[in-house]
Amino acid sequence: MTHEVTIVGSTISTPRLRLRPWHQDDAAGALDIYGSSEVSRWLAPAMDHVNDLDQMRAVITGWIAAPLGSEGRPSGRWVIEETESGRVAGSGQILPLPPEGDDLELGYQLAPWAWGRGLAAEAGHALAHYAFSNGEEEVFAVVRPKNERGTRAARRIGMEWVGETDKYYDLRLQVFRLRKGDLDTSALEPGAVER
Repeated sequence: MTHEVTIVGSTISTPRLRLRPWHQDDAAGALDIYGSSEVSRWLAPAMDHVNDLDQMRAVITGWIAAPLGSEGRPSGRWVIEETESGRVAGSGQILPLPPEGDDLELGYQLAPWAWGRGLAAEAGHALAHYAFSNGEEEVFAVVRPKNERGTRAARRIGMEWVGETDKYYDLRLQVFRLRKGDLDTSALEPGAVER
């Protein structure tokens, strides 16, 4: 796999993925992500477990109402779509981190069926390209200490561990940072078993 990323407007493409804005007809695919306790347990309080399609549609309505870049920065939420199948594989975000909003969080969640293929790192790498091509100099990922998948993906993107903090979300979190000059220095090839 190469570091090939193409950005056209708000759509970001990689060899295996297309990241695009959310639509209401993505609700079933989004529920595979946010309705999974294996995924949602790592997201609270930023995002709660979603119980059904109606609740998922309401969440997506909120995402659509806050369009990409609405914070005056390259922020927003994207569908992570598998190019070959067109299936919703995950969700990606670039969002201001609470409490001050000065730092931008690079986030990615995959449906369990998409785990183990390096897609989180590929999506995170693509989102970093988007942030950096729109004026940002650094992005952060915050990961709960026992979330090994999240830690692995951050490291494969090329993010460096900078420590633990309780600054964000009032939780003890691992913090990873990627600076613009360090982009494309990571090895995105998935290992034999990336889960």
